[in-house]
Amino acid sequence: MLLTTTEQLAAFCAAHAGTDFVTVDTEFMRERTYWSKLCLVQLGGPQETVAVDPLAKDIKLDPLFELMANTKVMKVFHAARQDVEIFYNLTGKVPQPMFDTQVAGMVCGFGEAASYETLADKLANAKIDKSSRFTDWSSRPLTEKQITYALGDVSHLRKVYVRLRDQLIATNRIDWVREEMEVLTNPETYRIDPQEVWRRFKWRADKPRLRALLRELAAWRELEAQRLNVPRNRVVRDEALMEIAHHAPANGHELARTRGLSTGFSESRQGKEILEAIARANALPLDQCPPGDARRFLPPGLGPVMDLLKVLLKQVSEEHGVAAKLIATTDELEEIAADDDAKVTALHGWRRELFGNLALALKRGELALSVKERKVVVTKPSGI
Repeated sequence: MLLTTTEQLAAFCAAHAGTDFVTVDTEFMRERTYWSKLCLVQLGGPQETVAVDPLAKDIKLDPLFELMANTKVMKVFHAARQDVEIFYNLTGKVPQPMFDTQVAGMVCGFGEAASYETLADKLANAKIDKSSRFTDWSSRPLTEKQITYALGDVSHLRKVYVRLRDQLIATNRIDWVREEMEVLTNPETYRIDPQEVWRRFKWRADKPRLRALLRELAAWRELEAQRLNVPRNRVVRDEALMEIAHHAPANGHELARTRGLSTGFSESRQGKEILEAIARANALPLDQCPPGDARRFLPPGLGPVMDLLKVLLKQVSEEHGVAAKLIATTDELEEIAADDDAKVTALHGWRRELFGNLALALKRGELALSVKERKVVVTKPSGI
């Protein structure tokens, strides 16, 4: 069923304000804009699924936002981050409380990705038709095929959620998922600080002044993309931005030499603002420039320790049926290899109980890895 009026939406939300949970998904477009354009919202109650058309004439989404803020109703998403980001950008609030079936699936042994197709197949005995995944959701009218596809993303999610929730409770892992939800329900997860976006660049700036230039230029581009509501690369491409940071042109003539920029651009308002950003970066004292990459490099001799930790992580992941990347990242393993008191999530909460304590014991020589019946096992060395 497609809801196109505020009255229809309000009736559905009121009817589900007292339910234990609702399943939620969105369809959006972002190829030509900075901010995601919300094109459809799918909602599933215990017995009913609907699609809400936010592009319908005169519809107001206030009842939906109130339901998302209702702390008595669990909001169930799959791979929630992008959906939640949309709600946050529209309301300034994050749906509470929340359950992400992708995270839960990774905790319950459904692999590193725990895709919706996999969970629907294994837990709801449903086959997902993804043929409409890349259709233009902003075009109207929506076809019956599009609506049927969209509703499938929340109808099967009901059974997936119940099965995963029950499994988590039975294995005493429900608190593990709640701990993960703290990140997804934290508004800071969705706030964009223009002064920090430069850190997304893979290019390593090894000099303080270069980092300052990249920070100011990336911050300018972020704000300009937001103002125009266009993708970042529609303002200035990454490659051009990095070249500008490297050469730090002092005037429009020098700026125009940047590959991909024209003389007209260098003399435009945007060109002048880029030069102002460069001037701000050049005026900073060196001690106020952004610090370098704080990533710890392994001291000599710790490479084999890192290799052992990787094997241990794989063994723990397979033994307990929890995705390895959810337990610890490669960067975290490096931190642990170098420092027993590393400030990493793998040494906190359920991760420490599952893996962190074993990792530290392995480093201290209190545990050993061996092969038994073609499987890696954790044992105590003789004499300990």
